[in-house]
Formats: sequence, structure tokens, C-alpha cells
Amino acid sequence: MAEVAEAIAARETAAGSGPLVRVKGLAKHFDVSPPLLTRVLRKEGRTLVRAVDGVSFDIPTGRTFSLVGESGCGKSTVARLVVGLYSPTQGEVVFDGQRLADLTSRRQMAPVRRRLQMIFQDPFASLNPRWRVADIVAEPIRAHGLLDDNRAVLRRVGELLEQVRLSARDGEKFPHEFSGGQRQRISIARALASNPEFLVCDEPTSALDVSVQAQILNLMRDLQRELGLTYLFISHDLAVVYHISDYVGVMYLGRLVEWGEARDIFRKPQHPYTRMLLDAIPDLEMSGRQRIPVAGEVPSPIHPPSGCHFHPRCPFANERCRSEEPAPTPSPAGGGQVRCHAVEEGRLTEEVVQSELRRD
Repeated sequence: MAEVAEAIAARETAAGSGPLVRVKGLAKHFDVSPPLLTRVLRKEGRTLVRAVDGVSFDIPTGRTFSLVGESGCGKSTVARLVVGLYSPTQGEVVFDGQRLADLTSRRQMAPVRRRLQMIFQDPFASLNPRWRVADIVAEPIRAHGLLDDNRAVLRRVGELLEQVRLSARDGEKFPHEFSGGQRQRISIARALASNPEFLVCDEPTSALDVSVQAQILNLMRDLQRELGLTYLFISHDLAVVYHISDYVGVMYLGRLVEWGEARDIFRKPQHPYTRMLLDAIPDLEMSGRQRIPVAGEVPSPIHPPSGCHFHPRCPFANERCRSEEPAPTPSPAGGGQVRCHAVEEGRLTEEVVQSELRRD
């Protein structure tokens, strides 16, 4: 279609020109307090979960920024904040120069909604089981008024299904007639139906078998090249993140502790938490490289540790780490950023790391 071709050409022109998405100081606190009467009787204040606590990053046009971390670190909350499913407690999301907080009505939000879409984690729960696949994929086309003629809509649905490596005839079936990987392809086709520029992918492969994961990831990379898409990719699987990412942000307890280009993060990790995550990957080459094991449990986000949130589990923590929150500083590995007093002070040298390994 001519409109789609023009949109793709515009994205290719914009690719690499600057950030399509900019997140500034984003925070989300959930109130999990007991009822008011209970709090009055117990003389307690409100209880807040700091799910996201001051996250900032940019996503250049046509690139993939991945958020990685342990379960409960706030990755999925960031995804929902970026697409507007949650309202931020603090901070802002800027999409193509437009602050999403300034879009107060449904009419103002509609053009932006068309340009950004989300792929959810569970393909078994994200598709309406009572609708045929053709109706599921056609819903964004009809909702945004992209096509009026029913024949044109069905023709476009067939094109989308073939684009995600399914058959146009699959539109006549129901979701229960497909495997998990095929359902996720349907979810991708639905997300592409409004001709978006930006896709938020919330662990889209975590519910799939490993072989199917590779197929979906390859499909997403092909679509990114063909359509000039920009991705925010959420995952806890470092192998998946390595395969698809241009940039990586490592989250811990609601905060970004290290972020930068993927090759720098994987080759020269700086933050102790990033090193520990990478050390958890099996050494398939049996190189005999020593590792720093991940110790302890993730603290509660209701009562996070003072200073650096990671200091109770960090073998390199000192008194400053326990009392003072680290600020972002340039990473010695490249153009990224890291929040770590040990890195800032130059305490985390290779000799210190090796000494810690020998002590363990």
C-alpha cells in the first residue's frame, strides 16, 4: 500500500537522526496501604511500593533498547508507563518531541496511540478467544479508521498475516487452533496493523520454547529492518537481549544501574550487579573463567535499602555505598552510564575483582 510505503520511507530517513522516545526521571509508586481506619487505629502512615524510581533513557529511531533484570525489578512497569497504561508518579515520557502527559483527551491521544503499540508476554491471554484471527488483526485498522472498505481491510489483514510468516487463510480460524509461537505471530500482526513506529515488547518470548523463541526474535529483527521499527524490549533472558539489542539498560529494584551500547555492556560490564548477571550465564565454551556468584535475595521495594540499593548483596560495598545514593557517571567501558560508587572512585579494578574471586 502506498501509505505504508511512504511511512517506511519516512522512518528510514529518520533512522539514526535522534531519539524517538525519551524517558526522563520516570517513577511509579503504588499505594499498598491498609484501609484508612486500620492505619488510624495502628497509627501507621501510607505504604508505598517504589516499583520504578527515577529511570531515564533515550531510544534512537530504528534501534532496540532492552531492559533486563531480575523478576520484580520494575521492567514491565516501565513498559506500561511508556505506552500510557499507567500514569507516572514523577517524570515524563516524550514521544517524537511530544510529552505524553500533555495529551489529556482521547482525541489528542489517538494519533500517538496509532504510532506506538505493545506486544504482551502471554500469547494465550492477550488474544480474544471468541474472535476469529481476522477480526483480531483488523481491530486496530477499524479503531483508527485507516481503511473503510471491508474488502480492503480483509486484504490488509491477509498481508499482515503473511508478513509474520502465517497464511492469509489463517484469518478464518480461532486463536485456540494455533500453537504458542503462532499466537505470538498473530499478536505481532495485530500490533503492526496500525502502521506503528514504536513497539513495546514485554517479554514476548518468555512463554515460548527455545526453538520458537529464536524464530520470533528473527522475525522481529526482519520486521525492524523492513519497516524501520523502534523497539523497547523487556526481558530477563540475557541471551535473548544479546541477540536483539542495540542498547541495554540493567535494572535493579526500580533503578537503572548501568546502561549503554549492548556490545559494551556484554564485553566490559562495570556495575557489580551487571557482572553477576553475566556470570550466571552457563560457560558453554568451558573456558574455566572464574565467576562472582549472585548472593542474597532482592530486598523489598516497600522498604528498599538506603544508599545504593544493591549494597546488601555487593562484595565491594563500603560505608558510602550504604548511606549515599550513587549518581549516574560515565562508564569507563564506553559511552554508557553507570551508578556505582566503586566504579566512580576507581575501586573496582580487575585486581580487586580477582582478589574477591580468590577470597570466595
